Amino acid sequence: MKVAVVGVGLIGGSVGLAARQRLGAHVVGYDPSAGALDAALTRGAIVEACPTLEAAVADADFVFVAAPVQVLAGVIRDVLAVAGPDCVVTDVGSVKRIIVQEVGDHRFIGGHPLAGAETAGVEHARADLFADATWYLTPTTETRGSHFEQLHRFITRIGAWPSAVEPETHDVVMASVSHLPHVLANVLVAQAARVLGDEGERLPATGPSFRDVTRVAGANSAVWGGIYAANADALVAAIDDLVARLTVVREQLATADAAGIAAWNDGAREDRRRLLEADLAGGEVLELRVLVPNRPGIVAEIALALGRATIDIVDMGLYPSSGSHGTVALWIRGGVVAEQAERLVRELGLEVVRA
Repeated sequence: MKVAVVGVGLIGGSVGLAARQRLGAHVVGYDPSAGALDAALTRGAIVEACPTLEAAVADADFVFVAAPVQVLAGVIRDVLAVAGPDCVVTDVGSVKRIIVQEVGDHRFIGGHPLAGAETAGVEHARADLFADATWYLTPTTETRGSHFEQLHRFITRIGAWPSAVEPETHDVVMASVSHLPHVLANVLVAQAARVLGDEGERLPATGPSFRDVTRVAGANSAVWGGIYAANADALVAAIDDLVARLTVVREQLATADAAGIAAWNDGAREDRRRLLEADLAGGEVLELRVLVPNRPGIVAEIALALGRATIDIVDMGLYPSSGSHGTVALWIRGGVVAEQAERLVRELGLEVVRA
């Protein structure tokens, strides 16, 4: 199997590593940056650096295009112009509708893995980046069943969970769960930075909640500027909906509507629970928050204790603090299993709270 990766950054490089290690594929790469190609070879993400797009795509079974969204459609069309009739071409961009509309070729299936990292560049690529991640695919009426089957199997074999979705639906969902959070993070840090008014004064200390919710603030403008523009209509609608919801909360606060505020807060907790269950691929999951001392090995202790009891941790979140303690969030599948997990963690002498 020959796999061509066009754009060998974090995502493209991780596709290459996964395809080589899990599928034994012959992975070649093309990138306008010679430095990126050299780094991809060094990292082992590709085994051959191709000087031209034509050389990379020739005889390829799969082509993964990992280019900035503002140039993505053009690069995909260039790939399709030199790809064979049975080649499956896909991308990894976080906006789908405009790409699918502009490409319009039965060999192309839009894709978007919900995976990434704080760091960029192929030197940070990992073969396990897509393990248990949802990977959206956007087939159309033009998509050949055999091509979709091949791509679906490829994605499954590198550890991800393919999920078919319409391009429009994908972009509306991403506007709310990915793009809007970036907008909010930018707005929140700007608002907090101006709390004291005078630019020269020392800013107030921030807590863990603020750090968590603003983690993505100021993300790479070269990447995110294109994403905002490409999904502008869905993002504007999401912002309008947010403003309307904030207006309702503002009115409840202004009128001291305690019952309304409580219902709003309780509803958010229930919505978050349902969203987490959907995000973690099926079945009921319960979240346990463990107060832990900030010392080496504590996370391993928890994981080993649960592993000995064959209890799977569906997901985990670490929330360190500058003090003596931090929090480990554990998502456990099934009520009975979660109760057992809670008991085992308490036996380690740790405090546990169900979220």
